[in-house]
Amino acid sequence: MSAPEFSRTRRLDQIGAGAVTVEVAATPQERAALARRFGLRDITRLEARFAVRQVGEAVRADGHVSADIVQACVVTDAPVPGTIDEDVSLRFVPPPGDDDAEEIELSGDECDTMFLEGGSVDLGEAAAETMALALDPYPRAPEAPNVLREAGVLSEEEAGPFGALAGLRDKLEKK
Repeated sequence: MSAPEFSRTRRLDQIGAGAVTVEVAATPQERAALARRFGLRDITRLEARFAVRQVGEAVRADGHVSADIVQACVVTDAPVPGTIDEDVSLRFVPPPGDDDAEEIELSGDECDTMFLEGGSVDLGEAAAETMALALDPYPRAPEAPNVLREAGVLSEEEAGPFGALAGLRDKLEKK
């Protein structure tokens, strides 16, 4: 696997039981590479601040990720600017041994778990993945509803079960 576009590693021997504040910010080249990776038009800012501490064999990173991004509208392909502001709580754990390689089950509070690699945590990649998870999966430009209506696409209200009844009501009223 190739190195992430935005890698900011912190070695485990630099992390103790007391919290250490770590701030990371992506360069223009890193932001451009991340935009390609995540299918974005642009990332004009990506930064994060973490309080990092060791807890047993694991490392906790609590903080905030913020970004200014531009996505493409799913209807018109017009640019849709957006802002990401996400609080994050991550736990980095040692990778499972070969005997545990079959399947790993995570409980609900373990969904923000990442694996330690090479004796370090990658806070840049953690910030990039947090940003990606916070993206709007269906960004729409302000003119999208009009474009859809002109194309004959029904809104959710019109297409839902009561939308059909409303159409029937309209037909009955005309009689």
